[in-house]
Amino acid sequence: MNTDYIIRDYVPADFAEMAEMWKLTGLGNPARGDGPEVIEKTLKCGGKMLIMTQADTKRVIGCSWLTNDGRRIYLHHFGIHPDFQGRGLSKPLLAESLKFAKEMKMQIKLEVHRENTTAVNLYKKGGFNYLGDYHVYIVRDIEKI
Repeated sequence: MNTDYIIRDYVPADFAEMAEMWKLTGLGNPARGDGPEVIEKTLKCGGKMLIMTQADTKRVIGCSWLTNDGRRIYLHHFGIHPDFQGRGLSKPLLAESLKFAKEMKMQIKLEVHRENTTAVNLYKKGGFNYLGDYHVYIVRDIEKI
């Protein structure tokens, strides 16, 4: 068993380091509104944020944000810090994410850019199936509604 990392639940003190990792991996975007308040709100609604840290330094090297809408678990902001990519660390992080969905007895769904073949292959190996030709839309600026 690889003991170079620890997977644990998020604590608010993780946010700054995790947000920096989001920027480096392209997961961060101010337009998404994914600040600490939103994270706490989703956790109170039955979600979970998993944090992967280096065992010795406690440095944040990965995360998996799981939200719960009462019907499904949604996997968001799943990523590994660029300095640690290519080491197989996404597999145990995904396994922990799937474990949470199984414990909740809920389906799990995600969105991934089709050009991100590394992630697509990981998710396929993890048991995810392509849903078909769905278009995904969002209203980010609710003031325009």
